[in-house]
Amino acid sequence: NEALQQQFNNFVLKNEQEEYEQEGINWSFISFPENQDALDLIWKKGYGILNILDDQCRAPGTTDKTFANDLYQKLTNKPRFEANFRQVGARQFGVFHYAGLVEY
Repeated sequence: NEALQQQFNNFVLKNEQEEYEQEGINWSFISFPENQDALDLIWKKGYGILNILDDQCRAPGTTDKTFANDLYQKLTNKPRFEANFRQVGARQFGVFHYAGLVEY
């Protein structure tokens, strides 16, 4: 969904606004947040959530606890990642997606 949102933003909103500008159409600029950092948090090689999950699946003896601990260790400083005291205690985490916070 995050990648689809980025595609929509770039294709529809950004391109249309550029076209309006080129054609001299009077309109009000619509700002929309950039979500590349959310995509990186999920997909990026080296530290993305799915990359970490893939590494955990390949390693012997890993569990949901080792996966969660790996996430907390590697992603705590990422602005779109959340792991508060309650979430850590429940082995959960949150991701601030385009539409808001989602807990996993």
